[in-house]
Amino acid sequence: MKKRVFRWLWRGLLLSITLVLGVQLWFFAHLFYWRDNNPSSTRFMRLAQSELQTKNPKARLSHTWMPYERISIHLKRAVIAAEDSRFLEHEGFDWDGIQHALEKNLTSGQARAGGSTITQQLAKNLFLTPSRSYLRKGQEAIIAKMIEALWSKRRILEVYLNIAQWGDGIFGAEAAAQHYYKASAARLGPAESARLAVILPNPRHYGRSFSPRLQKRALRIRSYMGSTHVP
Repeated sequence: MKKRVFRWLWRGLLLSITLVLGVQLWFFAHLFYWRDNNPSSTRFMRLAQSELQTKNPKARLSHTWMPYERISIHLKRAVIAAEDSRFLEHEGFDWDGIQHALEKNLTSGQARAGGSTITQQLAKNLFLTPSRSYLRKGQEAIIAKMIEALWSKRRILEVYLNIAQWGDGIFGAEAAAQHYYKASAARLGPAESARLAVILPNPRHYGRSFSPRLQKRALRIRSYMGSTHVP
């Protein structure tokens, strides 16, 4: 009887390992393809569209891909300054940021702060969900390492700027620029870029009302942009 139980447990363990490895291979294959090909959709986009269509079945996302070289240098600098100042230095993780986030989470008793880099946010947006848990953060970390191994920093920033959410149903820099400023992402100046960058942490809320607190943060981000380097 004990031997039979042991065999079933062993088979269950092998099956679990096989499934986990299969999922990681699926992620890897997509990232390898996207190294040279642009993703047409992401998990976050599909979730957003599904939510919009519960209210209006004909609703569609606003999203237009913009090549890296045509995106304003000001927006690139603003996003790095606001979201990940050590983007060019780290290999997917900002350990100081992670430590600060862990301390904040332990204090609050909940997994609220993530300490996420642009690479981690990209991993989440491409494949995962907005849910907050250590299991999801672990999967996010694995995908982030794959991204850093397969893609250049320039490609990481290009894809992030094109798939990041900037409001309800608004994805990517071009759609954001058109929605908020009736202009192309190529023509964004420093002020507009800083305002877009500070929306990113909570686009569905911040995109509706630009408060004095956000304005103050946008001014602070703008002051950092001159010394921010981009790939």
